[in-house]
Amino acid sequence: MKKHLPLLAGLLLGTAAAAETPVLNVYAPDYFGSEWGPGPGIEAGFEEICACDLKFVTGDVLPRLLLEGERTEADVVIGLNTDVTKRARETGLFAGHGQDNGALTLPIEWADDTFLPFNWSYVSFVYDTTKIANPPSSFEELANAPEDLKIVIQDPRTSISGLALMLWVKSVYGDEAEDYWARLAPRITTVTKGWSEAYGLFTDGEVPMVLSFNTSPAYHIVAEEDQSKASAIFSDGHYAFFELAGKIANTDQPELADQFMAYVMSSDFQSMIPTTNWSYPAALAAAEWPQAFQDLPAPNKALFYTEDEAAAIRDEALAEWRAALSQ
Repeated sequence: MKKHLPLLAGLLLGTAAAAETPVLNVYAPDYFGSEWGPGPGIEAGFEEICACDLKFVTGDVLPRLLLEGERTEADVVIGLNTDVTKRARETGLFAGHGQDNGALTLPIEWADDTFLPFNWSYVSFVYDTTKIANPPSSFEELANAPEDLKIVIQDPRTSISGLALMLWVKSVYGDEAEDYWARLAPRITTVTKGWSEAYGLFTDGEVPMVLSFNTSPAYHIVAEEDQSKASAIFSDGHYAFFELAGKIANTDQPELADQFMAYVMSSDFQSMIPTTNWSYPAALAAAEWPQAFQDLPAPNKALFYTEDEAAAIRDEALAEWRAALSQ
């Protein structure tokens, strides 16, 4: 028996050490925690400085929070976007993010002290340069494009990018949005449930243009050395899309949660974003972006609705979209 005592002692010490290691639970979308997403690098980077175990719990973040309520095991949430933060805020589950908004490098002024942007892009139509020589440079040019220019978009009821497009059109056309949708309808080949299905149709060559983000071509340029994908820049301006992180108010790891929110703003975290989440980092100067991102075409004007503004017009904009596309 004595010869086993050192082994038992070692096992007990190891178990005790593991039990003492604090765990930070971060709810995140599936893409974020995937092996090709930013999650693995962020987990490794944060664990080097936190003396903790960072665990990503992936899935549909907001529905899970709404279901769990005060019982949630989340300490931090990452991957929300500005079109759903009103519902998230109304849960009362979130505390202030505690970071300096002035350190953000966004195309708009950020005043929200609860939700902290970690990356952003412009909603854009991405096209195949081998099939479209002269891309439209405005919504009007898109609606009046030759008949063979077909697009695929996403449903605003099920897709965050589809919702962003609906708000983009509303921000440009206002009360004339329904008329614009009716004029655009002949260009639309199909409306998909989500972004992945739509982008797959595009990369499979089914359509020459797809609703996506102006940073999407960077993936093809960097990862595939493919220069044939580009975003069409509209003179109307482009809707800015932000992804956000937030701290849960009743977390049992408040110091670790605060440390993670600070880590989101660090150059270590931010430098991972471009080539893992294929978006602009939210707190890194453009001169520090990878060259492919510095070279991406971008609009001169950012369009954006606050969560209250978006909530106020969403039902009307959706009714206009449905009426026009059902004709």
